[in-house]
Amino acid sequence: MHGGGYFGCSAETHRPITVWFALRGFRVFSPNYRLAPENPFPAAVDDAVATYRGLLANGQSAQRLVVAGDSAGGGLALSLMLALRAAGTPLPAAAALFSPWTDLAATGESIRTNAARCAMFNGEDIGPSARYYLGTADPRNPLASPLYADLSGLPPLLIHVGADETLRDDSTRLAKKARAAGVSIELKIWPVVPHAWQLALLILPEARQSLQESSEFLCNHAAVESSGGSGIGLGQHA
Repeated sequence: MHGGGYFGCSAETHRPITVWFALRGFRVFSPNYRLAPENPFPAAVDDAVATYRGLLANGQSAQRLVVAGDSAGGGLALSLMLALRAAGTPLPAAAALFSPWTDLAATGESIRTNAARCAMFNGEDIGPSARYYLGTADPRNPLASPLYADLSGLPPLLIHVGADETLRDDSTRLAKKARAAGVSIELKIWPVVPHAWQLALLILPEARQSLQESSEFLCNHAAVESSGGSGIGLGQHA
């Protein structure tokens, strides 16, 4: 699931990441979900759910599906799993989340403390920018801000986030809450990297390392048929 604040970017803009996964044996599907402000919440969630159900209807096994996403796409990956759980639909085997945007109410302490260090965002703009997607919706709606959801029953999660990001606490607080709910979590806080650094894999060794660790995590949790084929990656930037 590509990032872009729910109002920008596409599967094409995030091709460096999806190509990485494809070259490592994943069959990758990256949806161009509808974008705000023309298509506000919950349009992106509805499209993610429709995509996932389409893969199941096409004969894919949930045990071999994995999900990934960055920033808003990471939040959308979580929202997808919450919506699937509520509908009684089988969940994917695992998810990898890169600096997921999980709190559209912008209440994390790092919004303030990392304001002068984050290379991507001005902390004061996070909350107002969320309105492009939210419209009049409550920013604490769990399908918009998974931080406020009951996270029990979700599959294993890997979360990578930068120490200097304004959105750092969107990851650290989610990890703490997920662990308390019994979810298997691997959280890694990376020093001296910008938001969505995985896109810069051609120039940042940390990007390649993050993607390699994510690939191994997803492969380890996805069921592999005796033929040796790898699972399908739904989402992840593109």
